[in-house]
Amino acid sequence: MGALAAAIAVGLGALGAGVGNGLIVSKTVEGIARQPELKGQLQTTMFIGVGLVEAVPIIGVVIALMVM
Repeated sequence: MGALAAAIAVGLGALGAGVGNGLIVSKTVEGIARQPELKGQLQTTMFIGVGLVEAVPIIGVVIALMVM
């Protein structure tokens, strides 16, 4: 059961991160298309957001390893 719980935790964490990253990047591209002069600021904010979203599956992997 521990292996199943670990697999579910890692899988759902990766799924959520994929959806989150897709939304972040799509909105950033939309913002750059609307106001190209803010490209640098939008990209900086996007990279910070992607980094925060990517922390979720990393934490999920750590918890999964602790469960196993």
